[in-house]
Amino acid sequence: MPATDDRGDTHGDEPGPFPGSGGSEAGAIAGPDNVSGSFGAPGDEPRRTAEREDRGGRERRDEQDREVGHGREAGHPRETRHPSEVHPAREAGHPGESDQVRVSDVIAEGVRGADPREIPGKLCVAAVRLLPVADASVSLRSNGMPVQLSASSARAAHLSDLQATLGDGPCTSAAETRAAVLATDLTSGRDADRWPVFAQQAAAAGVRAVYAMPLGNDTVCVGTLDLYRDVPGGLTRRELRIAELVASVMTVSLTALARGQENGPEDDDLWLSGLAKAHDEVYQAVGMIMVQLGVDSDEALARLRADAFADGRTATEVAHDVVWHLKRFDRD
Repeated sequence: MPATDDRGDTHGDEPGPFPGSGGSEAGAIAGPDNVSGSFGAPGDEPRRTAEREDRGGRERRDEQDREVGHGREAGHPRETRHPSEVHPAREAGHPGESDQVRVSDVIAEGVRGADPREIPGKLCVAAVRLLPVADASVSLRSNGMPVQLSASSARAAHLSDLQATLGDGPCTSAAETRAAVLATDLTSGRDADRWPVFAQQAAAAGVRAVYAMPLGNDTVCVGTLDLYRDVPGGLTRRELRIAELVASVMTVSLTALARGQENGPEDDDLWLSGLAKAHDEVYQAVGMIMVQLGVDSDEALARLRADAFADGRTATEVAHDVVWHLKRFDRD
């Protein structure tokens, strides 16, 4: 092993005086071209041979370095260099950019070939693929009770309808505040106390956490994207960013649909108009209950919701029966 000095430099890298050559006298006894042995001491020939070999090696290394330098200047890195040394940013990756690409790819694959009314449901399925959640649903909101638009599963549809019927839950809170509501544990603690009935019902259905993302902008909320998880826990910053990206795409899909494109493949009723019809029935039922009970609109809606929950039905189902005179509310 070569010895090192106090600075850590390795001895022996540069040629030193040949043993017995007298140190600095080596240059004085070499020939005029520093190669030939035409004069000098006869015993110096081995030293001069070693010097020529070492000098030739240095010249070859210098030539290789010059070639590498020219390659770098021309934009061609050495082939032996690891890619991360050449493009450290590319190797390390940019999470925001890569997440956007992944979200775009999954959504594009999910909605390819779908007709407009299928897109919200396809986006719910995409959300489940992209995030650590089991189910997803999307609801539209106006000036009252939210109306379920689509869901990735029957359980998600049930929990969406449950929040609409109760008028309470993460979905309702997100719509009111126009901010994401992350209920990380519905089995105990603050979240269970905040929405006690919904939390109990959700836990009974096997859901332990709900993340509600508002759809719209800072001033208008058109609905919510609700994400349901089987285990307690929150979303990481990266996962929350992905959820926001999906919610943004969902918002665009709902607000950018041309009215002429809302028809189904068989020219059936407009799917958004069908939702509006269900929403309108709720308000018609509320008006009828106000007359039947002599109460204000808030009390009538509360009675409608309470009756629906007691019977294990949705508020829209009970409202339909009221409008069609299949059910009547009597004063106590």
